[in-house]
Amino acid sequence: MIIRNMKHEDIDDIIALQEVCFPGMVPWKTAHLESHLEIFQEGQFVAEFDGEIIGSCSSLIINFDEYDDRHSWADVTDDGYITNHNDDGYNLYGIEVMVHPDYRRMKIGHRLYEKRKELARELNLKSIIIGGRIPNYHKYAKEMSPREYVNEVSLHTIYDPVLSFQLLNGFTLMRINPNYLPDDMQSNKYATLMEWNNVDYKSTTKRFYKTSYPVRICVVQYMMRQINSFEDFASQVEYFTDVASDAEADFAVFPELFTTQLMSFLDEKVPSLAIRKLTEFTEEYIQLFTDLAVRYNINIIGGSHFVKEDEDKIYNIAYLFRRDGTIEKQYKLHITPNERKWWGISAGDSVKVFDTDCGKIAIQICYDIEFPELARIATEKGAKIIFVPFCTEDREGYLRVRYCAQARAIENQIYTAISGTVGNLPQTENMDIQYAQSAIFSPSDFEFSRDGIVGEANPNIEMVQIGDVDLEVLRRKRQDGTVRHLKDRRHDIYQIKYK
Repeated sequence: MIIRNMKHEDIDDIIALQEVCFPGMVPWKTAHLESHLEIFQEGQFVAEFDGEIIGSCSSLIINFDEYDDRHSWADVTDDGYITNHNDDGYNLYGIEVMVHPDYRRMKIGHRLYEKRKELARELNLKSIIIGGRIPNYHKYAKEMSPREYVNEVSLHTIYDPVLSFQLLNGFTLMRINPNYLPDDMQSNKYATLMEWNNVDYKSTTKRFYKTSYPVRICVVQYMMRQINSFEDFASQVEYFTDVASDAEADFAVFPELFTTQLMSFLDEKVPSLAIRKLTEFTEEYIQLFTDLAVRYNINIIGGSHFVKEDEDKIYNIAYLFRRDGTIEKQYKLHITPNERKWWGISAGDSVKVFDTDCGKIAIQICYDIEFPELARIATEKGAKIIFVPFCTEDREGYLRVRYCAQARAIENQIYTAISGTVGNLPQTENMDIQYAQSAIFSPSDFEFSRDGIVGEANPNIEMVQIGDVDLEVLRRKRQDGTVRHLKDRRHDIYQIKYK
């Protein structure tokens, strides 16, 4: 028998196991377990014997002090989806342990609990907290209160398969919560809140309750003008990077397709051929932005650039250049009719979320922000900010990007930042005119900026817009905002499935 982390191929077996272990209770849905694996795979374990899943346990990390004393299982798990998991939390919260009836009394549950304890030590968490069922209480409910029942189990005069097990594994009673699991009739909906303290926990200066977690963003409203060389382009880009760095910004955001400015000195009038010449600058482009990110100590969303890959296919790719010199890329997923017609651009096929020193972020290029499924998928993967490099030629196109970016900020309780091109390239086919008003958007609630606008540039002139967004306020408002779009989703009637 082995204890290991859960995998996607285990999901059907775990659901079947739960139906055997907890008859009469609503089992996991596939979407629940997929969410667990996506958000916190290291906290999900299974016991496997001869290729069969005979036990499992699930958990997430929280700051327990932020939850009401009388919280329910649904409160602390976001209805089982654990989207409230907090990597910076203090407590590992166990949300389920189960062992196949045919394999009980073989210390399988004990081994799963030991894995949790190892994880808590490894992640330097203060404690493990669980809301434990008391499944034998229904037999005694007419003659004693839940407190009296728990006391008798603690004295070992009554045996309860869950509470007795937890006490033997070093957990102590904190309190008894009513209405913890509405479908747990055996426990009369009660649960014992139990805690195991990690005696190896070491307090560090990096671990404290945050009142603020500001991230400074500089969106560049970039002027497209005639240039004569790549060096002219590099000079213009470095100027804006310097401006953002002087403002102590964490991110500088450049627009979509702003490297097409290089086409203004290429001697090629046919758009499809000009694009292929443009791809020849990819190596110089990557080297330039990698160098700037490190030298100016700033994370750069390098707009987007046309790149030739996969046997002569051309993709519209947005790059993340981290200040530590590492690079990531997000392919544009939805190709506009114009891109198809003039340049023959191919579409990417994955939604990426990137770790940075300022939390998880995503990049969605122009048209992609107009498809709400992508932002929801990125949010479920942990993104707190979505950067939107865009390039539009008229006000109507710009407003599509703007309105959708604002909608994504509200419906996903995230920040969005849009950065566009202005100016003209008169001799460059299909890139001759631009329209933009770059901006940074927040959710709409009392704690955020008025009108949900952190800052916006003046329309159609070259400038930058700098604004601070607070990830700690965002996290708290997901829990207790005036409205809670993520918590209040109706998973029972709809869901988004990322293939």
